[in-house]
Amino acid sequence: MNNQDYTATIEVPASAQAAFEAINSVPKWWVVNTKGSSEKLNDEFSVLWNGPFVTFRIIESIPGKCVVWNVTDCDLPFLKDAKEWVGTKVVFDIAPKGNATTITLTHVGLVPELECYGGCVKGWDQYFKDSLYKLLTDGKGLPS
Repeated sequence: MNNQDYTATIEVPASAQAAFEAINSVPKWWVVNTKGSSEKLNDEFSVLWNGPFVTFRIIESIPGKCVVWNVTDCDLPFLKDAKEWVGTKVVFDIAPKGNATTITLTHVGLVPELECYGGCVKGWDQYFKDSLYKLLTDGKGLPS
């Protein structure tokens, strides 16, 4: 079976625990305007843009190993199906690698058939590959 879920990996010169903590600090690397908490199992939080939003529930959280967010609601009015992300999952797998840590993000359900795929890939590339990376390497991310 050909898995087409969006997947990206970064390697950072930080501990697995530091990577875990940075992922949970959503306003420092993704979207400054958030509501709720994104720090522990069963927390619910929303990332908010001027109108559009996505709400997540943390369904798995193992310090230094993984974090999984389930999309419980969203309003992405620029799409024909504004709820396109509902039911998808964002999985962060964290693994030590020598003196560094590898983080793999898989957005389960974000596949090429979705209308937002192209734009969402660009967004994840910007916020995961660039902003989270900079948070873990320079101490300051580039959130919107």
